[in-house]
Amino acid sequence: MIKNFRFEISFRNYDQLDNKLSFCQSNNINKINIPCKGIIKKEFLYDVVEYIGKKYSEFDVFYHYSLYHQYSKNTEKSYLDLLNFIKRCSLYNNFQILIVSGSNKRKNFEILKVLSQLKNEMNMNVKLGIAYNPYLKNYYSNFYERDRFEEKIDTGLIKSVWLQFGTDLDLLQNEIDFLKRSISYKYKEENIKIYGSMLIPSRQFIARFKFRPWKEVYIAREYLYSLEEFNNFTKNLFCLYKDNNIIPVIETEFSKQDLFNNIYNFVNK
Repeated sequence: MIKNFRFEISFRNYDQLDNKLSFCQSNNINKINIPCKGIIKKEFLYDVVEYIGKKYSEFDVFYHYSLYHQYSKNTEKSYLDLLNFIKRCSLYNNFQILIVSGSNKRKNFEILKVLSQLKNEMNMNVKLGIAYNPYLKNYYSNFYERDRFEEKIDTGLIKSVWLQFGTDLDLLQNEIDFLKRSISYKYKEENIKIYGSMLIPSRQFIARFKFRPWKEVYIAREYLYSLEEFNNFTKNLFCLYKDNNIIPVIETEFSKQDLFNNIYNFVNK
């Protein structure tokens, strides 16, 4: 079961990247995601594609591309940078990219405008993914997530949907039902995969989140003050993903044996 999970890897330099990928190799982890945040952006992200492509070609890599972080000088230059990034990924047989506007949208360089441009590109051999936050309307008074999703899907370019993390399971199920209806209506014969974020709880993670919450990530108060309750929720979330054929994405640190064993225990209990 766990072999189908995706694991997000964050790192500050190539030594850390080597250590984490070596850990993945020793634990038969093949599906990894490389985020576009912190130090992993701009030229470093571009170079990482070549580094992994040459040294670790056996990995199934899904690269993230933040239009906010990758913005450079002006809209035209930023769009050309995106095309070059897509070409670089394709050169090393990475045909999957999760493209997001970023936490702060650029007015003239956000995903809907970029997707409309990409529709006109010829021979673009890439599978694009988009993010979806099920919690924006109820917890952040943002009423447009469904409308934006419909517009993104209408481009015909989207092959995967990536769910943001949150702890309202009823609301999550409701939004999953909406996504499936929408996808089925527009693409009756096409397989658009849905991935779901999972944060494996620990005392360290809870302390860090309480000190600096992640933007637009909803975690109920009871889970931030009880590790046992957070653990119980995580088991229920995993079951919900499994019942809905959603592929989990582990976004918390996993590249130490005790942390990985904790994830393994969640899956096999």
